[in-house]
Amino acid sequence: MRLIGLALCFSTACFAANEDKILKIYHDSDYSNHHASAQAMKMGFMTALAQVDNTVQGFKIEFVEKDHRGNSNRSLLHMRQFLKDPQAFIILGGLHSPPYIKNRNYINENNILLLVPWAAGGPITRYPSDNNWVFRVSIDDTKAGYKIANYAVDSLNCSNPHMLLESTPWGQSNEKTIRAALKKTTIKQADVNVTWFNWNTQLNRSKIILRDIINSKADCILFVGNAIEGKYFVKAMGSLPNNLRLPIISHWGITGGNFYASVKDELQKNLALNFIQSCFSLKHRPLTEEGRRAILAGQALFPDKLADPDRLAAPAGFVHSYDMGKILIAALQQTPLTGNLTQDRKRLKDSLENLKKPVVGLLKTYTRPFGEWSTTNPDAHEALGLEDICMASFDEFGGINVLPNRTE
Repeated sequence: MRLIGLALCFSTACFAANEDKILKIYHDSDYSNHHASAQAMKMGFMTALAQVDNTVQGFKIEFVEKDHRGNSNRSLLHMRQFLKDPQAFIILGGLHSPPYIKNRNYINENNILLLVPWAAGGPITRYPSDNNWVFRVSIDDTKAGYKIANYAVDSLNCSNPHMLLESTPWGQSNEKTIRAALKKTTIKQADVNVTWFNWNTQLNRSKIILRDIINSKADCILFVGNAIEGKYFVKAMGSLPNNLRLPIISHWGITGGNFYASVKDELQKNLALNFIQSCFSLKHRPLTEEGRRAILAGQALFPDKLADPDRLAAPAGFVHSYDMGKILIAALQQTPLTGNLTQDRKRLKDSLENLKKPVVGLLKTYTRPFGEWSTTNPDAHEALGLEDICMASFDEFGGINVLPNRTE
């Protein structure tokens, strides 16, 4: 009996130990104000993890939603919670760049492994040290500004562009890139006008801002902002007579919320709006084999939300997070996990910088997408480049049509 009791006790202890083998992935995102983007990232990442049954080396992977509501201080609170959680392993970032620009030192000084599938601010991945813990599979604003500027000048023949930028570190980093890009076009001037706007800029203020821009003789607007403010600027533009309307060339931040539903009427009344996206679309036909696999796996997990992938809101969030998840799985498979998450995290960082096998994703096949960061290799933690950025527009149902040209 004592032997049986001991065996049962041992078995129970083993069961408890297995139950404790959990790796938590915190998703630090804006589930309140930009729910579409947060949900798309969650779906893409979980779809990738489902391909290994959410398990690696006997560890069960748990996905934990953390709603920072677009607030950098709340994001920092989540990072502090992460450091105190003995099962927390990785943070998956969200749409907003300011939390990761503002808290960049804290992230790297505390060895927080942050994977970014959306936030595009240039400084995020460029912490000036090889102790750089942020990796991105997303559009990078040191490249995005070039796509926006070149499209305005080369495709729309814009000769007097006006920048309309969110007054945040994200907007400021885009100003530098867009100015540098415009200098290399036929415009060849550094004094292109810029107007700054704050969060919660609504319709009346948007109308005033647009009136001033039109009076400045601008012939197009280069916009960097998110869905909440973006919808008011589009509504304000749509309220103008046709002969006063200016084309808007936008960052992809507008696609992260319920933007299309709010501006559908304006967009169907001859209002020109284009925006950047990465160069893969769930609407592409024929789909790649990986695309078919991702959609089928995603529909099994989220049958209601992915019933029609062509109309998925914020599809880039799904695409980038899926590819990030595939890269993470590959890195985990070449990282011996010990259960000491501090040490395991360091080993995983090294694996991410030294992936041994190509990873097939939706956007492309990634062959060593990351390397060791240095001042001579500032793109080391960027998996995508300018060649992966395209322009796009909304279709009549709110789906996103990615234009086929890949480079300028």
